[in-house]
Amino acid sequence: MTGQDAGLDAGQDATRIDTSRPHPARMYDWYLGGKDNYPVDEEMGRQMVAINPRVPIVARANRAFMHRATRWLAGNGVRQFLDIGTGIPTEPNLHQVAQEVAPDARVVYCDNDPIVLAHAAALLRGTPEGVTEYLQADVRDPAVILERAREVLDFTRPVALSLIALLHFVPDEDGAHDLVWRLLSELPSGSCLTMTHATADFTPEEEAAQATEKLRAAGVTLALRSRAEFARFFDGLDLVEPGVEVLHHWHPELGEPVPGQDDGVMAGYGAVALKR
Repeated sequence: MTGQDAGLDAGQDATRIDTSRPHPARMYDWYLGGKDNYPVDEEMGRQMVAINPRVPIVARANRAFMHRATRWLAGNGVRQFLDIGTGIPTEPNLHQVAQEVAPDARVVYCDNDPIVLAHAAALLRGTPEGVTEYLQADVRDPAVILERAREVLDFTRPVALSLIALLHFVPDEDGAHDLVWRLLSELPSGSCLTMTHATADFTPEEEAAQATEKLRAAGVTLALRSRAEFARFFDGLDLVEPGVEVLHHWHPELGEPVPGQDDGVMAGYGAVALKR
């Protein structure tokens, strides 16, 4: 397979896209200024911005963190990436960043939103030397993800597991920590975990409650975690310096600054850690 091949699910029919309720991936696309969203997503996005005008800045800072973390990993020898919760393609995508550093990098994208599947071709335009594939699956089905990722990735060699802006949609009662452990359990020593997560640590309690309730009423669960709660996902792993940090403070030298990100405290954390 090459970077120009079809995805693992290219032959399947896309599930009907539900435009009656907002979806986090499409809202994220709207925050980033994209066009692959619907009025229901824009409306909920505007409600979130009315509560906290910095939400689009946080979204862009989150994306910039992914670019820097991927660049760091590829620059330190990682050649395989499993990105779960991919979202709607927004260039540069993870494989473009990785393959710019290492043209032979192999990337598997995974998401459960039909609109991401509809745009999967944009995720598959990689280098001739590398591989980019897409599979349709939910993070709550780690066995399925791992089984199908093995068709592309060599699990005897390190894999970078990327969970960007994903786990704050999975509450503890749905086994968020167990999901991460299950995904990491089959990856070899030297593999990595890259994560970002929204937090209410710097947000007034009333504001965070209002946002959470509005999303809940629309069918979107939001589990805002503290720094300590986020850090638990990395138990047993070796954090890369500077450890758990607000998004724009993690290796800022590896990317371009996001306008406005230094005007206030960033409502999100990021970290990269290595599996022993």
